[in-house]
Amino acid sequence: MKISAELTLTPLKEDFEPPIKAFIKALRTSGFTVLENPLSTQIYGDYDALMGFLTQEIKTVFEQEKSVVMTIKLIKGDRSSYVPRF
Repeated sequence: MKISAELTLTPLKEDFEPPIKAFIKALRTSGFTVLENPLSTQIYGDYDALMGFLTQEIKTVFEQEKSVVMTIKLIKGDRSSYVPRF
């Protein structure tokens, strides 16, 4: 089963950019389809493989950062080719 995930990493500190950039770089090297915008990052793939990967990457960030929020939206299906029609 394919899924789409939207992720927003929010480190709760003044120098918040380095952990975000490191997380996005890890997503880029995953082999999954990754799309980025200024507010969030979307990643697309097979449910089991993608969730296993995300579990490990989120754990890594949580271990490295003192205080951080990860917001995740999951959608059943691969929405990577979505084009607004309005």
